[in-house]
Amino acid sequence: MTIVAFSTKDRLLNSAEQLFAEHGFASTSLRQLTTLADVNIAAVNYHFGSKDNLINEVFRRRLDDLSERRMKALQQAQSLPENTLEKVLAAFIRPALEISIEHEGGSAFVRMLARAYAEKNERLRQFLSDNYGHVLREFARAIQIFVPQLERQELYWRLDFIAGSLTYAMADFGLIRRQTNVNEQDHCRLTAEKLLRFAVAGLTTP
Repeated sequence: MTIVAFSTKDRLLNSAEQLFAEHGFASTSLRQLTTLADVNIAAVNYHFGSKDNLINEVFRRRLDDLSERRMKALQQAQSLPENTLEKVLAAFIRPALEISIEHEGGSAFVRMLARAYAEKNERLRQFLSDNYGHVLREFARAIQIFVPQLERQELYWRLDFIAGSLTYAMADFGLIRRQTNVNEQDHCRLTAEKLLRFAVAGLTTP
């Protein structure tokens, strides 16, 4: 049996992800964080400089991986002669669902991501926009090819709704629960299939 020893930085990131998911960003204190991580407050300042920077880094370690997977999947879809709207959307949707079940703490990250949309943290929103907005814009350009009738503002409305639906599905907030006889991977595939059909219909409706 292999025992994984997390560094102080990793313990802070893991604890922050868990607490932010449970209590939100504003309601989580540094004292709660350092107690759970079993470190002193000086460690937060040493590794991150501030609570805001810690929040950013908690997102960065997941979203860097997610963005890379999405862009790689999009490039693969665009290289196909039979590329379709569904393939482009799959490149956006499937990597997110996979990450939510692959990584330890993935479900906590998803709940934290949902809080990022719900809480009015302008600094965090700016960080997400500055560092990951280009991914959404790249997908918007790829999708626009298949729905040229939609004006840009209308397209962005619909993409916002799809992104929100994806976050909701990843967080497992809804009425549908994974059945006991279905494993996480199969549930993830089913969720992706259902969401893809929903997204295609939402984008192509007049």
